[in-house]
Amino acid sequence: MGHKKLKKFAENETFKCLLQPSAEELLADGYFNLRDHEIKGRWNELMFEKDQPIILELGCGKGEYTIDLARRNPQFNYIGVDIKGARLWKGAKYASENALGNVAFLRTRIEFITAFFAENEISGIWLTFSDPQMRSENSRLTSPLFLERYRSFLKAGGVVHLKTDSRFLYEYSHAVAVQNGLEIIASTTDLYATPPGELTLESGQEGRLSEDELNALYEVQTFYEKLFLEQGYSITYLAFVIDHEGRFEHPEGFDEEYWRSVEGPRSIFGHDTAETRRQKLAAKEKQGNYAESKK
Repeated sequence: MGHKKLKKFAENETFKCLLQPSAEELLADGYFNLRDHEIKGRWNELMFEKDQPIILELGCGKGEYTIDLARRNPQFNYIGVDIKGARLWKGAKYASENALGNVAFLRTRIEFITAFFAENEISGIWLTFSDPQMRSENSRLTSPLFLERYRSFLKAGGVVHLKTDSRFLYEYSHAVAVQNGLEIIASTTDLYATPPGELTLESGQEGRLSEDELNALYEVQTFYEKLFLEQGYSITYLAFVIDHEGRFEHPEGFDEEYWRSVEGPRSIFGHDTAETRRQKLAAKEKQGNYAESKK
């Protein structure tokens, strides 16, 4: 491990806005019987300067989206969640040095999220450029499994915002919402080609997104969003409410193979992403099988 990363980890221990719970304690009774953390139901009391509605960003990376939303909306408290301590260091350091009393960060795996938030403690959720997890449905942050988790702490009417470069994840999430009869507030497959005034027209939900939310949606960009925009990928957006009785169902008729095929290759720092490598290997294997059949 590099010296710079070790230095960041050491500095993370000094940030009051960053909570780094022990995974061993959470898992002491097994993966399917997580122990609640003492912060559960007490975030406003223990981590923030004011008692205000709380918004989560799951998979926040370096925290730039969390920070920007918090600066724009001081009437809300924001929590960025990620497992990578070296990434969280940047956001936690900024929040600490700039005395942002409405920002906190949580270092944990998102599948452990129910151990940290009590019923009705969260008012909204942002999913920004999440890994589409094309090969593992239950790992997708909009899967029925994760929606069940969110429902345990999201207030009635709380909105889940999905902003992603992945058409696969967008189409899958839209299919989940339709399958379960969830209220879709906004949806577009090309955010920056859709004027704010038209974003909610198709769903008949004019006024459901505040002016502040709309402005942030177009003006705040994560590192990865900028990267993929430069590569020519459209940014998609979906906002929906998960108020729903009964279990969440998997989407019937969602063509995973097709949407994987149209996803397109991604590269980060000049290197193929894991999914791009899988696509290239699959194409090479398919080409080899075709050539073999022609012999």
